[in-house]
Amino acid sequence: MHTDSDIRPLHRQAVTATVDVIATVTARDLGRPTPCAGWDLADLITHMTVQHRGFAASARGDGKSLSIWDPATVTDAVRADPGGAYAAAAADVLDAFSAPGVLEATFTMPEFGPGATVPGTLAIGFHFVDYVVHGWDVARSLERPFAPAGDVLAAVLPLALGVPDGEIRDAPNSPFAHALVQRDGAGELDRLLRHLGRSPDWRPVSR
Repeated sequence: MHTDSDIRPLHRQAVTATVDVIATVTARDLGRPTPCAGWDLADLITHMTVQHRGFAASARGDGKSLSIWDPATVTDAVRADPGGAYAAAAADVLDAFSAPGVLEATFTMPEFGPGATVPGTLAIGFHFVDYVVHGWDVARSLERPFAPAGDVLAAVLPLALGVPDGEIRDAPNSPFAHALVQRDGAGELDRLLRHLGRSPDWRPVSR
């Protein structure tokens, strides 16, 4: 993934949209299935929350320890108050990403392997893609509409299409399943979801 422009205003829109939808989640919703295989809604929101915390720490130069990225550190908070715990983490990462020089910073990403680092622009691009997709995941789990703004989709789609397919997606910690066949004439969100292994037709079938 690569971009030469500052995507942070559009990234902020995408993250804010996830805050809005998760604000509606109740304790009774946490057991709902999601498009993420093996995860219920509590698992997904926990993942989203701790990833915000990890990216925020990395943006500030403090993301080296894997413990920062451990979902167990936020599980209790998410189960007690999913909307509040998630909103606080989202505010943290948006604050960290707004700092001067963050685009030129080096982010430590221990989940990618020991000593792994990426440039700030690339890290924010990763995060942008994840939260457009996860926003859809949450909304679909809740059986609610999800419609990112046109400029958000136009900016995120090239980044998402740059995510490689193939054997890398067979790894146990791969965030995406193999790409699905694209449909002729499909819209940008449909294309994004299919490239990242999501079926736009997915619906929760059980609670």
